[in-house]
Amino acid sequence: MNQLAEPFPPTWASDGGEEGVGLWVSLTVDNVCQGFRWIPPGRFLMGSPESEKGRDSDEIQHEVVLSSGYWLADTPVTQALWKALMGDNPSDFKGMERPVENVTCRDVQRFIERLNESKDDPGFRLPTEAEWEYACRAGTLTPFSFGAYITTEQVNYNGNYPYGTGAEGLYREETVDVKALPSNDWGLYQMHGNVWELCSDRVGEYSREKQIDPQGAQTGEARVIRGGSWITRAHRVRSAYHSSWKPDECGGITGFRLALGG
Repeated sequence: MNQLAEPFPPTWASDGGEEGVGLWVSLTVDNVCQGFRWIPPGRFLMGSPESEKGRDSDEIQHEVVLSSGYWLADTPVTQALWKALMGDNPSDFKGMERPVENVTCRDVQRFIERLNESKDDPGFRLPTEAEWEYACRAGTLTPFSFGAYITTEQVNYNGNYPYGTGAEGLYREETVDVKALPSNDWGLYQMHGNVWELCSDRVGEYSREKQIDPQGAQTGEARVIRGGSWITRAHRVRSAYHSSWKPDECGGITGFRLALGG
């Protein structure tokens, strides 16, 4: 059940359709396109079981219900999209189809505000941490959306440090194009590795109780980041792994992905 809250395609979209993995639309800014996938409402187990290798103790597994569907960008924001809207390119690793990075939380909010203004304020935002993990997992319970292990042919991470008994792989030491590696089963690219992705949540502890549409902690400055990056060891690109990013922190390892609705 899609539970779309607006006509399809939505008024802000330049194109749209349906294929095997569900509904998609495109956003166009100055001839630069960003794809989005419709993520239907549902429930899942957020965090990791105590048996999962490499887990941190704060990954308390708990049930989460997402009561509304939402649109999620199928890739992180590219340097091309950032430049089309903001006029510059702050990234360390240049390439128009690579993810924008070296941006602060405040830079990202300015980008989102300008995007909303340019499209008559449809409500683009960062995903919540729960929305991010739900979409990353794409219905899986394994450490990665690709299964129990990953390779550097699937994920851009530090292949010198594989997961569990997995084989060593490439260490590229830089980002790659946002669609250079395979998508998960919901058509979302690079939810693992390449760049960390900012979420809207402030950093806080998980509850063991069932959560409905969780929004994160109510206080604090640091924001949750998800997915790991090109420099990250394999256990830190797991679906359940989370870290934090300060408002004025920036570097060539962190970018972001757009969401809408929910």
